[in-house]
Amino acid sequence: MRHRATVQHAAPPPHDSPRRRRASRPVTAVSAVAASAVVVVSLAACAASPGAASTDPAPPPTTEPAATASPTAQDAFPLTVKNCGVEVTVPAAPERIVTIKSSTTELALALGLEDRIVAAAFLDGPLAEEVAAAGADLTILSDALPNAESVLELDPNLVFAGWESNLTAEGAGERDTLAGLGIASYVPPAACRESGPPPTMSFDVLFEQIAETGDVLGAPERAAELVAAQRARLDAVVPDTRGLTALWYSSGSQTPYVGAGTGVPQMIMAAAGLANIADDVADSWTSISWEEVVGRDPDVIILVDSDWNTVENKVQVLADHPATSQLDAVRAERYLVVPFPATEAGVRNVAAVESLVSQLAELDLG
Repeated sequence: MRHRATVQHAAPPPHDSPRRRRASRPVTAVSAVAASAVVVVSLAACAASPGAASTDPAPPPTTEPAATASPTAQDAFPLTVKNCGVEVTVPAAPERIVTIKSSTTELALALGLEDRIVAAAFLDGPLAEEVAAAGADLTILSDALPNAESVLELDPNLVFAGWESNLTAEGAGERDTLAGLGIASYVPPAACRESGPPPTMSFDVLFEQIAETGDVLGAPERAAELVAAQRARLDAVVPDTRGLTALWYSSGSQTPYVGAGTGVPQMIMAAAGLANIADDVADSWTSISWEEVVGRDPDVIILVDSDWNTVENKVQVLADHPATSQLDAVRAERYLVVPFPATEAGVRNVAAVESLVSQLAELDLG
């Protein structure tokens, strides 16, 4: 039977890797096909590393039949796309998918593919409310980035990874190596960084990426329905009109790591009617000094909430720092909150806009 695990996190860091530790519980055995056994052993030798996920055998696959792509979707295969500078060919709609990170797992669930996800790994917290029921029985391969051996034991057709950095010899396996074993890999285009600068995010770009993901995963109709529903929700949002400035505080205490001018934080803030104090930095995230934050004097501060760097911790950092403690936003506790998984491109982004607008409506600006 499938099972779920409680995900716990530690240590703070860059946006694409909240923690690097072993899974807190063992995973029970999945038999990979006999033809995969030899390649598992050979690839594991170069893929395993300290801090990689547990290599205990994984659970047996569900006996329930996996959802299959519609005849129309099947006609689109084989499909070749350029993804993070890599040419990826998917011969048929993938029936065995491993997802890495919350953003990819939740998008696959929103596309109705829960029966095709053989395991998820490296989640950033509980699943979004909208997909929690669909993902209630997900097998959690690892709380940390899984290693190649544990991924190969699941005999996947495709690895749907949250960041390029998930697909390395020390992680879930290099993309060329996986492809040589008949395993496609796909990364949300917004998370392409090693191959070049990521795209400047907008909701139009996000919805195009959701549509492409639907094509790759063999669910184009579901992707079109999802985009239509997300567009309708976004169109119903009435942005705040007070011209407020905001700091998107992601992590860091000595030096804050903040949302910059081209990524998901900027996209969300703009849709909510907020002006980002770091929008002059042409990147998704950046580090700036606390003195610069004080100089730009944000009207409100958006706090990213995560298990490894909580809102309470960030509030304490701001209150204790001799410079930021004097900010009006800190003194008046003009804080807005977003959950960490909403900071990466995915199905939570529209909900984050809705939430910020709602929080702004209740905020007392004095």
